[in-house]
Amino acid sequence: MSNGRFKQEVKYHFLGWVVFIICAVLFIASSLKSGDILMLVASVVFLAACIIFLIPLIKTITDERGNKK
Repeated sequence: MSNGRFKQEVKYHFLGWVVFIICAVLFIASSLKSGDILMLVASVVFLAACIIFLIPLIKTITDERGNKK
């Protein structure tokens, strides 16, 4: 895979995870508004999972920027 294609793929992965995080925050807000404890717990777990999946991607991005210099 070419370097340009790799960078584009990483960018799309990052944007996808950001959208998932936004959805998780909205799910949390909705569950707080409705008072649904199960949905709140599930939404917080979903948010945590999204952040965990985002960590290696952020490391890849920062490593790529470090190699650029």
